[in-house]
Amino acid sequence: MNTTPRLLVVDDEDAILEFVSYNLKKVGYDVVTAKDGDTALELAATSPFDLVILDIMLPGVDGFEVCRRLRAKGDVPVLFLSARDTELDKVVGLEIGGDDYLSKPFGIRELQARVKALLRRAAPVSRSAASRSTAGDRFEAAGLLLDEDTHEVHSGDTPIDLTPREFELLACLMANNGKVLSRDQLLRQAWGWEIVVETKTVDTHIKRLRDKLEGAGVDPNVVETVRGYGYRLNG
Repeated sequence: MNTTPRLLVVDDEDAILEFVSYNLKKVGYDVVTAKDGDTALELAATSPFDLVILDIMLPGVDGFEVCRRLRAKGDVPVLFLSARDTELDKVVGLEIGGDDYLSKPFGIRELQARVKALLRRAAPVSRSAASRSTAGDRFEAAGLLLDEDTHEVHSGDTPIDLTPREFELLACLMANNGKVLSRDQLLRQAWGWEIVVETKTVDTHIKRLRDKLEGAGVDPNVVETVRGYGYRLNG
């Protein structure tokens, strides 16, 4: 069975497509390219990808909308690769479901490192040593029950539908109930990131996690912000 990660690279600049696809193929990835959002969505609907690298300014359907539609259908990791590098652009990209954001111009080694980290995060592997014990743990805190075997979270009888990254984030917080975890700790323990990245990614996922908790009748403030440091679960 072929286990080579399959990547979709979407950009309307031929030079960027050639540069990125060549260097990702060189390190062993199977790379498919698209020059506009409509083609990208058609390709994604035809067969699954392990990661999508996505420009924002595309002909027709822009990158933000492509990400929204991909996220509505699944949880494929999305890395935005864009010349739009304002903080607002990055926040919007993460809030609509992007997993990382790299501004142009960029170094190919950094891109390769981020791709590797995103694929590692998406893989169904257990967290590292700081990351708790064995698979199959069950945690109860703040009126929540999290079961790693079934990958389910409940508040009483109400199921809470979380993405894999939201699930890992909540599991890490519940495993360390009452302890303050920095954003860097959460990146490493919950998702296995080993490179320096935008820690705002954690803030964005915390916001989405709180929204889903609130939608299930749970006080979103059980995930407490510790100003200037990180987060803790109070349960």
